[in-house]
Amino acid sequence: MKKRVLFLVNHEIVIYNFRKEIIERLLSENYEVFISSPSGDKINELIAMGCKHVEVNFERHGTDLINELKLIRHYRNIFKNINPDIILGFTIKPNIYGALAAKRAKIPFVANITGLGTALENDSHLKNILIKLYRYSLTDVQKIFFQNSKNINFFEKNKISPNVHELLPGSGVNIDKFNVLDYPDDGEINFVFISRIMEDKGINEYLEAAKYIKNNYENVNFHICGFTEEDYEETLTELHNNGTIIYHGMIDNIQEVLMDMHCIVHPSYHEGMSNVLLEAASSGRPIIASDISGCRETFVEGISGFSFPKQYTEGLIQAIEKFIQLDNNTRKQMGLSGRKKMEKEFDRQIVVEKYLKEIESI
Repeated sequence: MKKRVLFLVNHEIVIYNFRKEIIERLLSENYEVFISSPSGDKINELIAMGCKHVEVNFERHGTDLINELKLIRHYRNIFKNINPDIILGFTIKPNIYGALAAKRAKIPFVANITGLGTALENDSHLKNILIKLYRYSLTDVQKIFFQNSKNINFFEKNKISPNVHELLPGSGVNIDKFNVLDYPDDGEINFVFISRIMEDKGINEYLEAAKYIKNNYENVNFHICGFTEEDYEETLTELHNNGTIIYHGMIDNIQEVLMDMHCIVHPSYHEGMSNVLLEAASSGRPIIASDISGCRETFVEGISGFSFPKQYTEGLIQAIEKFIQLDNNTRKQMGLSGRKKMEKEFDRQIVVEKYLKEIESI
């Protein structure tokens, strides 16, 4: 009988973009793969690969107690119907509520902490509640994977299953898919922000930096790609119309955008491990990013990128100015140095092997 592996995620794109190689490996080794997630555009493609989909609906940021209890009950029913040999959880709610249901069903559970989230990063009223939920739900799990050392330290400080922690190189990056792109010439310098458009991703600092640089330098462009999670649509439209930024909206192929970019800018306030930085570096693009865990690991200061203190617009402007003052060959060499780092430290196959080791150990 085939062993069954169940993935719990809050969005099917998380699986398709960042776990696809794990699924391909499992299917090639004759595992049955089930995915529990809300419906989405990539579900049919995952089914075509050979996966089975089990729909689950929940609010990623909701805190209504009745809905949270419904999610636990829903997970219990899924586990009973599928009877998986092991469950792999990703992001906060699947990790907490999935692990709770798996504990009761006595099914091995592997969690992946893709980031702490705003509630744990800040002193919010939810912080103590989340810590207690994590501490109880993740007791007796098989493994907890982390994407940066800061998150491990937080879990160890708060005594959350300290004996099963292991660090991964984020989600890794598919270095074959994100191959080195030709570096653009220096007729104009193009910077790009690729992310969900929200305060915690540093969009305010990026927009302020764009205004300053456009007023003081010629032939510099600031691009923005992503969907708005907060109320920025009107601001982006206005700045696009007056030439401060070039707003592309949601994009399907990051490399089509990176092809014309000289540098990616990521002023995020907190990250697990920034996938967009891994993909940009693998494509041969230098990085300018906040000096935080989840960003700083993706480049070497002055060699493949520049850092600045988070939430500090002046520091971001200084880093951008430093990059503008480089000659184009130096910029290109920075991108190639970043690519070498990806090949050595962040190849997604490293992550695939770690997961296969856990799955095969059951």
